[in-house]
Amino acid sequence: MYPFLEALVAALILIGAFFLLVGALGLARLPDMMRRLHGPTKATTLGIGALLIASMVYFAAVRGSFSIHELLITLFLFLTAPVSAHMLAKAHILRARAERDRLPATGTATGWATLDSGHPKGE
Repeated sequence: MYPFLEALVAALILIGAFFLLVGALGLARLPDMMRRLHGPTKATTLGIGALLIASMVYFAAVRGSFSIHELLITLFLFLTAPVSAHMLAKAHILRARAERDRLPATGTATGWATLDSGHPKGE
């Protein structure tokens, strides 16, 4: 394999490992659920994406043919992680009354959560 490709794969692996470590530390160390949600959705997604791209480059250089599996996994991950994080945050807002009451008004008849019970605040 060419030295440039080896350096690229090594750099992508190191970047991926760094972001995975940062995401895991964020998940373990941040104080509440809403802040803890950023660890796996932001940093860990970038880490896994870098590792998958490193795998794609490595096997393309070794085998001489492009494999689309890693690319599809990366695209699926980048599309589903923000959606799942959004749904988790909305569910948390719906379930945590104390945090829901601290949020600013939305300016509409419905609240911030995915399901508005129709009850005014405080009930």
